[in-house]
Amino acid sequence: MRRTPAWAFGTVVACGRLAPGEPSPGPPPQGPAAQVWLTTGSGSKLLSRETDVHFDSGAPPATLLRIVVDEGTAYQEIVGFGAAITDASAWLIQNRLTAAQREALLQELFGPSPGIGLSFTRLTMGASDFSLHQYSYDDLPAGQTDSTLAHFSIDSNRAYLLPIVQRALAINPRLKIMATPWSPPGWMKTTGSLIQGTLRPEAYGPLAEYFRRYIEAYRAEGVPIYAVTVQNEPHYEPPNYPGMRLEPPARARFVGQYLGPLFARRGIGTIILDWDHNWDEYQSPLQVLADSVAPRYIAGVAWHCYGGDVAAQSLVHDAHPEKNAYFTECSGGEWAPTFADNLKWFVRTLIIEATRGWAKGVLLWNLALDENHGPHTGGCGDCRGVVTITSASGAVTRNVEYYALAHASRFVRPGARRVASTSGVAGLESVAFRNADDGSKALIVVNTDVQDRTFAVRWASQSFRYTLPAGAVVTFVWN
Repeated sequence: MRRTPAWAFGTVVACGRLAPGEPSPGPPPQGPAAQVWLTTGSGSKLLSRETDVHFDSGAPPATLLRIVVDEGTAYQEIVGFGAAITDASAWLIQNRLTAAQREALLQELFGPSPGIGLSFTRLTMGASDFSLHQYSYDDLPAGQTDSTLAHFSIDSNRAYLLPIVQRALAINPRLKIMATPWSPPGWMKTTGSLIQGTLRPEAYGPLAEYFRRYIEAYRAEGVPIYAVTVQNEPHYEPPNYPGMRLEPPARARFVGQYLGPLFARRGIGTIILDWDHNWDEYQSPLQVLADSVAPRYIAGVAWHCYGGDVAAQSLVHDAHPEKNAYFTECSGGEWAPTFADNLKWFVRTLIIEATRGWAKGVLLWNLALDENHGPHTGGCGDCRGVVTITSASGAVTRNVEYYALAHASRFVRPGARRVASTSGVAGLESVAFRNADDGSKALIVVNTDVQDRTFAVRWASQSFRYTLPAGAVVTFVWN
């Protein structure tokens, strides 16, 4: 016959009765607790700390959806999550916030909990469309050249960009910084301008030296450059802001014969990444990686979101598993204004699928823009920053991109490794990480379905149940 366990009666039976003076122990102890951090598609919960859930040793019903976390299967090491400190972002933070507002925002963005711990950022080497004016670090009157870079200077970055980057580094010394040129100086190009064109044959050597000067000048300011890409979006020539077309043979020649050897000779440890453009033309980095010389200097491939499918990252990784992937640019904007749709897309595609597709880091575009989607010079007129800074008051609005990033950046620290987890079951997409410093686990789940989903998380022969609302995102954290 079935027996009811003694603990169900709230007593311990010894010789048929409670031992004298012995307290009732109640139910058996619960397993490890997992923190629950929730953002709903309605915005009613925004990175909200919910009641902890507890693992127990009972197996979940066979009919229940399961996400199995297997930390015995580990993948790439994580550099971090973040967004670009563009000229526009830095100018706003420096000039439209009071000193107290500025410090509070930077602590929130780059500091540890209760901050969101952004640990990866991108700088533009010279102007992008999100600059207040168009410039490089060696501009000359039309018709003049400077092959020795005698006029090179980063002074244009001293008023607001460098101070913001230096303060972010002081708040988070583990912050990794990559840098990307939108255009080299105009005199290096076939157009003689920062706008459009390609690299002149005699400018390969000077451009490599331009990279070296930039890295060493920033190092002298206490800002180490972790990585560079050769050219932002090298298959696009913008009509009204800096850019340059650079085909695969040109990129391979530049890296293999000039930039890579120069870095090696000078002991520059900054890594070199190819591509820095969309998923839809993944054949372009494959062509560079097929070169006989360039790949020895290329650490990985950088990706943008504006065309194609994130699966391209895995295609290239499978062909060249020794090369790392980085996701380096995606912007939200007024073309997609719905919070719920954006929350699902950013978390599913960039936080989950990009890291499952081998990305060591994930970067969005502008860290901060104003209420008019600027300041900018040409280019995108309706892009959205991770935060919006209202020019008149300095009020900060945290946009959907902020919460998408925070679900990872606050809980997945630099040096963490992605570990195996079940994904793609009944609208539940997931990715899991194990932090290197304390062994804690972070599991990020988005419910892309139109109905709530109840599921079990199974880890180390233990499990818990959770019901995730339709369109919501949750991060579980446990140790």
